[in-house]
Amino acid sequence: MKLKDKISIITGAANGIGEAAAIKFAQEGAKVMVCDINEAGVQNVVKKIEEMGGEAVVFQVDVTNKESIEAMVSQIMDKYGRIDILVNNAGIISDAQLNKMTDEQFDRVIDVNLRGTYLCTRAIVDIMIAQNSGSIINTSSIVGIYGNFGQTNYAATKFGVIGMMKSWAKELGRKGIRANAVCPGFIATSILDPMPEKVIKAMEDKVPLKRLGKPEEIANVYAFLASDEASYVNGAVIEVSGGVVI
Repeated sequence: MKLKDKISIITGAANGIGEAAAIKFAQEGAKVMVCDINEAGVQNVVKKIEEMGGEAVVFQVDVTNKESIEAMVSQIMDKYGRIDILVNNAGIISDAQLNKMTDEQFDRVIDVNLRGTYLCTRAIVDIMIAQNSGSIINTSSIVGIYGNFGQTNYAATKFGVIGMMKSWAKELGRKGIRANAVCPGFIATSILDPMPEKVIKAMEDKVPLKRLGKPEEIANVYAFLASDEASYVNGAVIEVSGGVVI
């Protein structure tokens, strides 16, 4: 098990890619801190992990709230005394074309996706520095590299988390801490549920593999980056998109 006994925080873990990552990390032996603002969702994920024999802890956390994050970190340190992995996976969308986007839409996405990533990482970085070890993984998106129609706010955040990650890779590498980013493409999660079938089919047709990705396929990359198998991977931006941007 490549993550045996690693203390791992995964934000946005109540469903989708975050849920898949929490389950994958548990399968690989990690002790998983399952974090999300959706308490019922994290309770469900922890139950699944415990039923398969893994160890997980529920944390209802608002990544935009510094006190909420610090309370979680304090509890983790009281219980385990270390934090080995942080996956900044929490994120939202609120799409609109630029001329129709409200300030509230822009600010909310920035607050969760960008500031939330900063706040979570800031809360654990001194712990990892003291340990002289750690792995930080930011969830970006192909939209963060190439942009997308109607996603000014989302693209800004997903480009931003790459920039932060690259800065952390330079700052923290000497402290034994690696930072990397993963850029998913079109992934089959509940976020697609409201979309018409013809729109989903059009998305599939854009991908050379002619299908959407699975959350588990992103989780597998997270697990690799979090593990010692990726011990010389630092500052990387890894696209997991089925080749949609080729």
